[in-house]
Formats: sequence, structure tokens, C-alpha cells
Amino acid sequence: MDMLRSGEIAAAGLTDWRKLAQALHARYLVGDFATAARFVAGVGEAGDAIGHHPRVSICDGWIDLQLVSTDAVYRDDEGVEHLVEWVTQQDVDLARRISEVAADHGIDAEPSSVSMVELGLDTARSATIAPVWAALLTGHAESQGHGSPSDEIRDPTGRVPHLWFGDADDAAASAGARQRFHVEVYVAPEVLEQRIAAAVAAGGTVVDDREAPSLTVIADQDGNTGVICTDAAAASAR
Repeated sequence: MDMLRSGEIAAAGLTDWRKLAQALHARYLVGDFATAARFVAGVGEAGDAIGHHPRVSICDGWIDLQLVSTDAVYRDDEGVEHLVEWVTQQDVDLARRISEVAADHGIDAEPSSVSMVELGLDTARSATIAPVWAALLTGHAESQGHGSPSDEIRDPTGRVPHLWFGDADDAAASAGARQRFHVEVYVAPEVLEQRIAAAVAAGGTVVDDREAPSLTVIADQDGNTGVICTDAAAASAR
């Protein structure tokens, strides 16, 4: 099934859901574990009907759901097809059905609170160093390039954040002249400005907003940088 572009996902109007990185995310508020269990059972039945299911985390007071297809089709500039982890139409369809299940159970969504973290490492030799990080983070060589046409490290079980590799030239890498590891924090579009403002109020500085709202780079007082990310297509639709 073809992957959906960000604009197509935004146009679907999924009120309860936000696209963060490669997947759809939702948070539903529950008063007790029994309510959560009944809701998850309903979600399971909805998934059974189409043979596709979300990743579910039950916490104290809320349930987090993530929807992504592991066999989405991506076509590169040469027309070569790759199987990747990304949102497809089946994710959109199931997201709508889960929203209906939540309404039937009287459960409210809190989409503004969803977030996720990825790690970035700048290197000129991703193919060389990726096996080390695959082993270190997940213990499995198969996590290198999992769900991605790149060397990115993704744990299929979701135990650790994804690690992707950015570009760095050999001279900068060998000299250690710049920060090479950084954190990317994905947030819902409606809380982006608030999150940036909070980081600045805490002493951070916006050092690069050329790709805002998709990417805004924040530096702490020691010059360490992190990136606040959101879905630009969804942001422009608001």
C-alpha cells in the first residue's frame, strides 16, 4: 500500500490524531484501568476487522496509541520502490474507527499532549558505524535500515528511540569541532510555539529557524542543541 504524503494525512482531518515523525499518535484520557481495558478491547476488535493494529501503551490516566504500516511503499526519484514504515490509508481508516470507539466509550482525546523523541548523529560513515549502534541500542543487526531505505536504526519493538544519521564531512568529524549527537522532539502543531517559548524562557536560544515550523533548533546555555519538530502540513492546515 502506498505511503501517504503529509498533505494527504493532514487533509484526512483526524481530530484525535497527530502525525509525529513516521506515525500517527493519539492519547486518550481514562479514569481507571478497567475503562482502559474495555477501550483497548474495542480497539482490538476494530483492528481485527481489517487485520491491522496500533501499538498501545496503558498508563495511569491515559492510553497512548501509535499507528504505522510496516509495508508502506515509497518510490524514490528513480522510481525504485522501497518498503518503509509510514502512514498508509489503512492507518487513516483505523484511526477514524478508533475515534468512533472512543466516542462510544465516552473517552476523550488529548491530541495536544502527544510527543516522541528521536536521536540524530551526524557522520560521514553511516554504513560503517550503523552496525555498532544497531548492536548497542537493540542487540539486533536487523534494526539497521528497518522500515527505512537508509541506515537508520529502528527497534521494531519500540524499546528505544530511533537513531538516524545526518551528514557530516570527514574533517569535522575527526576534529570533533561540532556537536554530533542531538535530540529531536516531535510535538503537535498546536503546542509548537508554546514549547519553543518554554525552552527560551528556561534559558535556551533559537539558533536556527530557517526550516520552521518543521524544524526549530534550540541551544542551551552551554551551546548544546536540540530540535523541536512538527508536521508542517498539519501546521499550515490550522
